[in-house]
Amino acid sequence: MNHESGAVVIGGHYQGLGVVRSLARKGVRVVVIDSEPCLCRFSRHVTKCIRCPDVRNEKLFLNFLRDIADWEGLHGWVVFPTDDETVFFLSRHRAELDKIFRVTTPEWDIVKFAYDKKQSYQLAEKIGINIPRTFYPNHIDDLTDMDMPFPVIIKPSVMRKFFRVTGKKVFQARNQNELMKLYAKASSIIDPTEILIQEEIPEVASHLYSFCPLFKDKKVLAKISAKRTRQHPMDFGHASTFVETVDIPELQILSTNILSEMDYYGLCEVEFIQDPRDNIFKFLEINPRVWGWHTLAIRAGVDLPYYLYLDQLDRNVQNGYFQEGVKWIRLTTDIPTAALEIMKGRMRFSDYIHSLKGEKEFAVYSNDDILPFFGEFFLLPHLWKKRGF
Repeated sequence: MNHESGAVVIGGHYQGLGVVRSLARKGVRVVVIDSEPCLCRFSRHVTKCIRCPDVRNEKLFLNFLRDIADWEGLHGWVVFPTDDETVFFLSRHRAELDKIFRVTTPEWDIVKFAYDKKQSYQLAEKIGINIPRTFYPNHIDDLTDMDMPFPVIIKPSVMRKFFRVTGKKVFQARNQNELMKLYAKASSIIDPTEILIQEEIPEVASHLYSFCPLFKDKKVLAKISAKRTRQHPMDFGHASTFVETVDIPELQILSTNILSEMDYYGLCEVEFIQDPRDNIFKFLEINPRVWGWHTLAIRAGVDLPYYLYLDQLDRNVQNGYFQEGVKWIRLTTDIPTAALEIMKGRMRFSDYIHSLKGEKEFAVYSNDDILPFFGEFFLLPHLWKKRGF
C-alpha cells in the first residue's frame, strides 16, 4: 500500500528504527532527523536521514522544522518523537507545528502530567491509583519530617537534566546521613522542588510491568501489556533489555483511569511495579511516546506506530488482542546484563538460555534489514559515552 503522506521520525536510535520499519513495510515514506550519528542511517527502509540541530535549542530546531518541511516537501507528514526532550518541544510548540505537520504529541496542558512525575503522582493519588509512598520536600530541612523507612530513592520529577548530569535515574539512600548528602547533591543539579523521595520497593527489578495503548477519546484502540524482566543496570535501569507480553486486565483498568483523567491522545507506556509485600500494582510513570521495546507489540500482532499513523489520517483503527508470551531482546545490553546477574549468583546460565526460547523480536536485528545490526557495533562507543547503554 502506498500512502500520500509520509512520516517524520525525530531520533534515529533503535526506538526510531522500529517506527521506520513499521511504517516503511506498509509503504509509508519515512524521513529521520537526528542531531547525532544514528542506527537509522544504516536501514534500507529509510527514505532519507537528515542531520538536525539539538532539540534543546528550541528556536533553532523550530526554524529547522519549518525549513525542511519546505525543502523536502513534508507538509502534512506525521511526526513521531522518540525521546522526552522532543516530546517537551513538540507539546510546547504544537499549535504552530500543527499548521505544517500532523503532530502525534498532545499539547503541553496534557503532556505535563506525564512529563513531570510530581504531577503524575498527584494526579494518580487524586483518582485513587496506588503509588509507592512518596514524599515531596521543598528544602533539605523538610527531610526531618519524613516518615519513611530506609532504604529510599531520590528521584527527579523531571528526568532530562538530572540524567544528563549524573547518568542515573535515581540516587539510593540507605540511611539518614546518605539521604542528606544525596539530597544536597541532587539540589545542586536541579531545583529542590523537583526532587521526590520515594520508598524503595523490595526486589524492584523482578516486578516491573507496563501497559501500552493507542489511546483516544478516553478509549483503548489497541494495546499490549508486558513484564519487563531484565533492564540495564538491573536495579533502577536506564532501559529494558528483555520484555515479555503478558495479559493482566488490571493494568488496562488502571491505565485507562489515569489516561482518561489526562484526556491523553496517542501512544504511551504506562509503567507499574507490583509490590511483593501486598501484590498491589503501583503506578510509576508514563512515557508519552514510543518507548524502547515498542516493536514487541508488532511481533505480538499489534502494529502500534502504523495504527497511530492511520489514526492521524482519520482512518479507523481497532485491535484489542495481542499474543502472549512473545519476547523482545536487545542483545547488546541484555547479554552483559545477564552475564552480571550470573556472576552475582542471581541467575543461572540455563535460565538465561531458556528465557531466549520461543517467539521473539530483536531490538535491532532483522532478516530484511540487516545492516543496522552491524552498524550498532560501530556506534556502541558513542552510545555508551552519550547514553550509558
